[in-house]
Amino acid sequence: MSAGLLLQYAIVALAVVLSAAVVMHKQFPNATRRLRVAIALPLLREGRPAWLRGLARKIAPPGQGGGKDCGGCNGCG
Repeated sequence: MSAGLLLQYAIVALAVVLSAAVVMHKQFPNATRRLRVAIALPLLREGRPAWLRGLARKIAPPGQGGGKDCGGCNGCG
């Protein structure tokens, strides 16, 4: 297999993965949030390198609102 063809396959695979991620985020936001939490929590444990914990903080979803009148959509923040 030539290098050009391998590069083409890698670019197509990346486009497919990114497209699937966008669709999952738009169609299944709760599942996406749970998946991000499941990936980030093990990376945040004590004893992990600082760069790995920083990566986990970027992966983790933003916190949800929490006032008594808030429905938790985080639309105001």
